[in-house]
Amino acid sequence: NSRAVITQCVAILLGAVIYILCTFIDFQLFVEKNWKLVFGVSVLFILLLLTPLGTDHDAGNLNWLDIPGFPMEIQPNEIDKLPFILLLALLITKIQSQGRDIGSVLSVLQIGAYAAFMLGLIAAVCGDMGMCVVYTFIFATMAWSAGVKLRWFVLAIGAVVIGFAVLWIFVLPNTAAWNSVYFIKRIRVIFDHSFEPQGMGQQQNRSILAIGSGQIFGKGYLQGSMTHSTTGALPARHTDFIFAVCGEELGMVGCLLLLLLLSLIILRCIWVARNASSPFHAYVSMGMAGMLLIQVAANVGMCLFVFPVMGLTLPFFSYGGSSIITLYAAMGIVSSAKARNLPSWLRDRSGQ
Repeated sequence: NSRAVITQCVAILLGAVIYILCTFIDFQLFVEKNWKLVFGVSVLFILLLLTPLGTDHDAGNLNWLDIPGFPMEIQPNEIDKLPFILLLALLITKIQSQGRDIGSVLSVLQIGAYAAFMLGLIAAVCGDMGMCVVYTFIFATMAWSAGVKLRWFVLAIGAVVIGFAVLWIFVLPNTAAWNSVYFIKRIRVIFDHSFEPQGMGQQQNRSILAIGSGQIFGKGYLQGSMTHSTTGALPARHTDFIFAVCGEELGMVGCLLLLLLLSLIILRCIWVARNASSPFHAYVSMGMAGMLLIQVAANVGMCLFVFPVMGLTLPFFSYGGSSIITLYAAMGIVSSAKARNLPSWLRDRSGQ
């Protein structure tokens, strides 16, 4: 509708301004001097959802702040990804600057405690498991790039897989939650597409039909029958399932071009990380790359019916004011890191 278009345009313009402003800020210096403030504000931002300003729009997740008079709703856990990345990068660099091994038990527990605190806060307040997946992947990307040993990831993944398998096989089928809890049903439908095909699996079934109907070149821009139908239409076509819209209207070629564009942005973040002037800027850029990668993979995966629906937007394409502004700010932070690269003559002398 027209309101959504206006909101998106305002978000893009505001995001572009924030992008430009971010390029002029030295975030390493800012976070080092104000880390307590950054941490406090990020936590308070989430806790505001528990006030009358918080709303869930009957989606099951307490994700949005509805501020009277403000032209768009705000999603705190979306915006908080940026301070999470900045503070985690600062924590890692502080540990390394003290000469400690980032792969030691104490160091892993220290950075893991911060990540676990934020994940627990989001899970308890928002109930948004999709966003928890994003934060977890960001943490894993930054920890790996900092030098955390592979064995830690193997242990963590193994514990999660074993725990999930025990719950799935021995515990959940014998409880009432097996057929009632929302997120359990979301996961069940991935392994059994015949489970609630007109209920929990309806969104993804329609998504697959829309993508398949586009074939190679699509039906044409704004010509998608499921995209614009008022009956049996593709659900959440402007947010969660916008990739399916691309599949129907632009076909496989359009989808591949979209993924190529997003891949180039992710690779650019990684390139900035590899050429960063300091470890802090490198870890921040890798965190942004991880954020984009998991959101692209999860969004496309749920549209293709291989991942559960997690309410994650497709970066730069899905509707959402908080998402767009956060993404532009994230790219501004990466541009700030790029702008602070050492000149070649100084890099050569410093041995980098």
